[in-house]
Order: sequence, then structure tokens, then C-alpha cells
Amino acid sequence: MTSTVPPARTTATPADRAAAAPAALSTPEPPARAFPPGFRWGAATAAYQIEGATAEGGRTASIWDTFSHTPGRTAGGHTGDVAVDHYHRFREDIRLMARLGLTSYRFSLSWPRIQPTGRGPALESGLDFYRALADELAAHGIRPVATLYHWDLPQHLEDVGGWPARDNAERFADYAALAAQALGDRIDTWVTLNEPWCSAFLGYGSGVHAPGRTNPADALRAAHHLNLGHGLAVGALRAALPSAAEIAVSLNLHAVRPLSGHPDDLAAARRIDAVGNRIFTGPLFSGAYPEDLLADTAHLVDWDTLVRDGDLAEISRPIDLLGLNYYTPTVVSADRDTENATRHDGHGDSEHSPWPGADDVSFHRAPGELTAMGWPIDPSGLTDLLTSLHREHGLPLLVTENGAAFEDVVGADGSIDDPERIAYIRAHLAAIHQAVEAGADVRGYYLWSLLDNFEWAYGYAKRFGAVHVDYDTLARTPKASAHWYAEVIRRGGID
Repeated sequence: MTSTVPPARTTATPADRAAAAPAALSTPEPPARAFPPGFRWGAATAAYQIEGATAEGGRTASIWDTFSHTPGRTAGGHTGDVAVDHYHRFREDIRLMARLGLTSYRFSLSWPRIQPTGRGPALESGLDFYRALADELAAHGIRPVATLYHWDLPQHLEDVGGWPARDNAERFADYAALAAQALGDRIDTWVTLNEPWCSAFLGYGSGVHAPGRTNPADALRAAHHLNLGHGLAVGALRAALPSAAEIAVSLNLHAVRPLSGHPDDLAAARRIDAVGNRIFTGPLFSGAYPEDLLADTAHLVDWDTLVRDGDLAEISRPIDLLGLNYYTPTVVSADRDTENATRHDGHGDSEHSPWPGADDVSFHRAPGELTAMGWPIDPSGLTDLLTSLHREHGLPLLVTENGAAFEDVVGADGSIDDPERIAYIRAHLAAIHQAVEAGADVRGYYLWSLLDNFEWAYGYAKRFGAVHVDYDTLARTPKASAHWYAEVIRRGGID
């Protein structure tokens, strides 16, 4: 079909962007907890969760289209066919961002919108949409951050093996090159993968995410090929982008805590840390998979065959920033029947574990209040992760996702008062500030999410947005948390 995206604007210069930035209403009082100058105040979204227009402009099906159209896979049978129609309403949404004072916006590119089969040349209609999006952001002084992969693998590639197949890593690098060549003049910060743990272990292990497969060996193969795809994509991006461009990856690292100091609980925490965190940070930053991970999973895969010569050198290519996504801590013990113990960790209900090599570990609810997702609220885990990442790797950091779903209620006057979300964000910004004071080089915060949207297997039942969306009319209404966040941005910190 013919693209409905209006023609792209001429690319704005940095001076144009600065001139377009919203002016402060007045000189604000300095906050008690001020963030460093140039701190990126942002919000984040993902293509399948907001764009809709799944059959427009030549886009073909992704694994999430197939998964959500399969009966029983998502709450209420909901799909992202329309989502919140950002594809047609992106200019309205960017005006909203500007009114809130956002200085940066993290979004994802839809792989099947740009390269429908995952092979061959790019579709200009798909690229035109992202050109127009980036130009509109520039016109409002908002810095774009593009994520190449936020879970929407073209179905054509899944049909020939998906991420458990080595070829998928090479296809991803080709796609990265196409995107960078077309958009590198407009976008200077690139994220290769979003939460590869979810892609591998929820998609191919527990099956609660697309493509819904439940094979622990495939989940481990997928993890390696996601790592390899990241490394190959870094090489492709470096070759195509200006030298000043920044390249990152966003990991949902787990703040793992043993239930007690018992040796069995400490061993359980080690195993979860291995398959939840170090399976990515090991090869990315040390050029090796942890020996304990290899031992824990040797009965599932032959790592000597899976990891080929040169793979680890590709995976460990240097990056400029590390993105961290954080929502809640992970409390574990050796397998035991205790109150509130489960065999999963809040990532959906499945009889299949997303933890190969550690599928007999018990998970426990951390103390504290819960979000609508049933996730305990504990910002100390964010401080712990940021300080440990700084200590161990020394990279500049971005908090590329953080936020909460609550049972938002629209008042009689149409307003949405969400004090729980304000308290959640404030506490986590305070946790980041604590890490900065401890020396961590944290350069930005991206609230999840800008808009209420399609929340994966939960459909439209859970709302993370700072902006409320009426799913019948698609009208946008900033919640109280959006207005509060705008004031935080204006003042540059919190009290």
C-alpha cells in the first residue's frame, strides 16, 4: 500500500534543535536533588505497542502479530493492530512531549516496517515514517534515541528458525546497516537490543511472549545469537554512522537477592544471576561466558559447538553507553514450599520455566507495596544495579526504562489523578540520584511509558503511561504524573 506518512522535513541542525526547545516559564528554584547538567529527561515506547497500522506502507507480520492473533495468547485476545495509532498521530504525540518538556525520546524501529521479510532492501515507505518522526522531534528540540529491536522479529525470519538459528544474527546486522545508512543523519544515539533476556527466555523458554516456544535449549541458543546479533550490529552501525554517534544496548538486569544467607539460597541466587545477568554481561564486557553458567546448562546445549571462533570478539565490541531497564527486585531461594513462593518471577503464568539451568529455584515476593502488575516496589535495587555496573564496567549509563502500572481512574472532570505513579517515579529518581552521588555516570532517565499502550501478553489491561489513552476514541490526556514529571524536568531534579 502507498505510505500515508507526510514528506520528511529537511534535517534540522543542532542550533535549530536548541532554538526549537521549549522555553522555561520562569527561573525555577534549584531542587534539593539536582541532576547533572545535560541530563536526558525522556520517555520511552516500542513500535508494536503504539504504532498500529500493521498492514500499511508495506509492513508485514512480526512474531507479535502472529502471537497476539493466536487465541489464548493475550488477555482478551487483544492485538496491536491499532494500538494507540501513533503511526498516524505521531505529530500530536510529539507536541505532547514538547509540552511536557522532554529533552529526549526513546522509540523502536519496526523491523518488518523497514524490511518486511528480514532480507533484502529496505522499504522507503517504512524509512519515510521514521525520517518524518525524527524530523518532527528535531523541530521540537527533542533528541531521538532509536532502538533497533524491541521484540518485533519479522515472521518470515521466525519461520526459518528465529533467534535460535545463527543466521538470524547476520540478518539483524544487515537490517542495522540499512537503518543506520538511511537514518544516521537524523539519529545519533542507537540501541541495538531491548531486553534480550525477555526475547530469549520468555519467547523461547516459558513461551509467555512471542513466538511462544517452550524449549530451554532453544532459549539458550537464542540468547547467544542475540548477543552475536548485537555485536555484528555494532560493527555495522560503526561502519555506517558518523564517528560521534553513540551505540548502546538495553538490558533488563535482575537485582537478585537471596531469601536468606543459607548456602542453598546463595547458590540459587548465583544461578539466577548467571542466566539472568551474566549470560549477557559476561560476553559483552569480558569476552567470555561465565564458567558456572556453562556448567549449569551443559546438559541442555553444547556450548563448544554453539559458540564459534570469533563470536566472542564480535560480541565484545566496545559500546558507548549501557542502558538499564529496572522495575522490581528478584528474591530467590532454593526450591522450597513457603508462603508466597512461586516457580516463576512475575513474567506471566506458564508451566515452563524461563530459567534454564535454574528452573527449580523458588521466587519470593519482596516486601513492600505492589504495582498493578503484582511487582513489589523497591527502588533500592536500581541504586544497587547502577553502582555495581559503574564499579564493574565503568561505562556511562542510561536508565532506558522505569515506570509502573496502576489502576488509573478517570475522574468526573476527565482528569486522572495517579499519586501512586508519582510516588514510584519520585522514589526511583531518588535512587538514581543516590547512585550518581556514589560516582555512577548516569546520563539520562526514560520513563516507561509515554502513553498507555498494548502491554504485550496483558493486552490493554495494564496502563503504564504518563499520558492516558481512551482506547475507544484514542484521545490523549496527560495524567497528574505527566504534569509532575514536567515540573521535575523544568527544575532539573526532585525535592
